[in-house]
Amino acid sequence: MTRTISHLAKALNINVETIRFYERKALIQQPPKPDVGYRHYPDETVNRIRFIKRAQELGFTLEEVSRLLSLEDFPCSDVQALAENKLEAVQTKMRDLRRLESALKALLLQCNTNEDETRCPIINSLQPK
Repeated sequence: MTRTISHLAKALNINVETIRFYERKALIQQPPKPDVGYRHYPDETVNRIRFIKRAQELGFTLEEVSRLLSLEDFPCSDVQALAENKLEAVQTKMRDLRRLESALKALLLQCNTNEDETRCPIINSLQPK
């Protein structure tokens, strides 16, 4: 089954411009323009865009998605290395977010116990010393 760009966008619940963007980034191929009528996208393009969107949901950037797509015919170890790097980056972000959470909780606790309405512990902590 083939679809025009508007039907493809509707089927995938994305914007036509997203499809064009993916074409410009060489993530998907633009079908040849027929002499009469509209370009028609094959099912392979539908599956590829679903792959791209799912990878983005997992936190992969479009550059990383492009690398994943280029590794499709390579050994699994190459894909695994990319996924391990992504996992490490996610774990680092999570550690940073946990530190931020702890700092914010401590500041909010100071606010809750602050008796001096003219001074805010959060503002004070942000000012250079």
